Amino acid sequence: MQIKLTSLETGTAEEFRHLEELERALDHDATSVMLDLLRTTDRETGYPISPMQHCLQTATRAARDGASEELIVAALLHDVADAIAPNNHGRVGAEMLRPFISERTYWVMANHSVFQGYYYWHHIGKDRNTRDQYRSHPDFEACALFCERWDQNSFDPRYDTMPLEAFIPAVTRILSREPFRQGTGR
Repeated sequence: MQIKLTSLETGTAEEFRHLEELERALDHDATSVMLDLLRTTDRETGYPISPMQHCLQTATRAARDGASEELIVAALLHDVADAIAPNNHGRVGAEMLRPFISERTYWVMANHSVFQGYYYWHHIGKDRNTRDQYRSHPDFEACALFCERWDQNSFDPRYDTMPLEAFIPAVTRILSREPFRQGTGR
């Protein structure tokens, strides 16, 4: 079908049904899109390993610690937006995954940057306890543990990190499941 609309208000019901079908087909490629975006972070940033290697290491630690598949995928993709939104990469990455992850995992991803600050902000003149503003949030402890166990210690070039290929089935399963209705549980 050839789409003839030139503005949204000139489109027909038939055109929009067709476009919706195409969009659903494109959504099935979410795994490739997310992994391609993750690969853009495989670059030099001054740390001992690239952001992509850091994400792989974080996911490896989560997997070896027995985390849920959803958390392992979140660990893998927690810095996926680093190349396009370095100042708010956590929130941007969390928004991209939001339809496929629980509210708790979303909150952890969205706020992990502030929680990471606990480990180094005091060295750069910032308040390392900024995360305390969220202390009453029900997911505070989950985010603190995510950073303590897996994120803050995943900059080791000698760590036996699993390859990206090991995570692709889990990413595919998470990004292929029916989207969550927001506000329906942790």
